[in-house]
Amino acid sequence: MIDREFFLGFVKIHILYHAIKEPIYGVEIMRELARHGYDLSPGTLYPTLHRMERDGYLVSRREVVEGKARKYYRATDVGVRMLEQSKKQIMELVREVVDEK
Repeated sequence: MIDREFFLGFVKIHILYHAIKEPIYGVEIMRELARHGYDLSPGTLYPTLHRMERDGYLVSRREVVEGKARKYYRATDVGVRMLEQSKKQIMELVREVVDEK
């Protein structure tokens, strides 16, 4: 089992990646994360989204869809820069850990 803090780091990277491509909402990103093997509860996802917004990586807007309020998130410029920096670190990590030669 992956330690919670490591797990959340991977989740945050995925969230930023998708929030850069297009606005995302909770249920949608939970499905996308599940597709990648992340079993995430709403009790973990929503506080993570709120923290990322509070920390300036995401911005949200509310929209009514089929009579229900939905909160969409997209990445901020700070979030975009964080993902770019993270990509460099991820590549370095992959080369060192996975391609160990």
